[in-house]
Formats: sequence, C-alpha cells, structure tokens
Amino acid sequence: METQKPLVLAIPKGRILSDVGPLMARAGIEPEEEFFDDSSRRLQFSTKDPRIDLVRVRSFDTATFLAFGAAHLAICGSDVLMEFDHSEIYAPVDLKVGKCRLSVAGPKDLAASEDPMQWSHLRIATKYPNITKKYFAERGVQAECIKLNGAMELAPRLGPIREVLFERIHNVPMEGQVYNIAHTSLELPPHNDFASYTCCLLYTSPSPRDATLSGMPA
Repeated sequence: METQKPLVLAIPKGRILSDVGPLMARAGIEPEEEFFDDSSRRLQFSTKDPRIDLVRVRSFDTATFLAFGAAHLAICGSDVLMEFDHSEIYAPVDLKVGKCRLSVAGPKDLAASEDPMQWSHLRIATKYPNITKKYFAERGVQAECIKLNGAMELAPRLGPIREVLFERIHNVPMEGQVYNIAHTSLELPPHNDFASYTCCLLYTSPSPRDATLSGMPA
C-alpha cells in the first residue's frame, strides 16, 4: 500500500512567523527545532505530526507555492494575495495576526506645496505596483510605479533624481510603526492609508497543472 504523503503548509518567514507561531501551537502543529532557526537555509521541515510538513519561504512566495501545487495550504498576508490575485486561491479564514496597512508618504516640502485633489499623474516607488495602480486609477490618477523590494522610506532621498522618480512611496508599516520622519524627511498626511491587511489561511482546489497534489490527504 502506497504511503500517504504529508499535507504541506507554507509559512512566511520573518516577522509574521512570530505571530503565526502561537496559532500553530494551539492547533497542535509543533515544528522541529530548526524551523525557528533564521540562519537555516532549509526549505522544508517536519512536525511532530507525521501527516503535516512545513515549508518556510518569503512572504511573497507563500501564495505562489500554493497556486502552483508546491503546498496544500498557506498562510499569507491579504496584501500579498491582492497584489498577485491568484483566481484559484481561496482565503476562508482571517487569522487576525500580522496586522499592517498600506500607506502613502512623500517629501515634506512637496506635501506642503501641493493639493492631492489636483493629482493626475504620479511616479511612485512601491513593492505593490498592482494594488497601487488600481487604487489611484479608481481616483482618476495615473500611477507610474517603480518596483522596489525594500527601503521604501529612503526612495525620495536618492539624490537629485528623487523628485523626478520618487514623488511618493507606498509601503506597509506594521500596526503602531511609524516612519522616522526627521531622518527620512517624509510626511504621512492625514487619510494616507490605502487599507488595512491581516494574515489569512489559504487553500486552492486541485487542477490538472497541480501534479504534486495527487497525494493530498483527504
């Protein structure tokens, strides 16, 4: 009789992992010790339940692992889910952890001299170009997005090009976290948040392309 393959749960590494850890413990999912070692380069880990394995990947990759059949379940921020918009992924459970918000900020001198109601075209440094374009398009503003993967708050300070390429930044501060305004010379104007996001538990229906799901437990 063929041995049943374990169910694979994709978990984001980084700060979200500290929020998700207690939830896994309450669910009886106890990973091997190396899972919590940030220096470990392993991808897949076992748990005390032989029916469940974990993969630890970047937060932007959890939904991709799920969508293409490398995992059966995933935990992912709803911001990432909206950015990639995988139609085959369902998010039935809001875990109510990893709270964050999408915010807009810009240089103080620029914010003081303009009226946002007059915006028609903006160049924006962002990790989320799809969400950003959609947000501004709904408000009649054409957003030209420059994709960055980190240090968003530094983008408007990149020497003489900052006012040409980086008029705004778009980032995801954690709840309660603020930019060091004095250091970055940025201003977070009132009502600058796009939306708030939390982590969700995701699943997807098997499809012909998901060959690895053939052994998925019932």
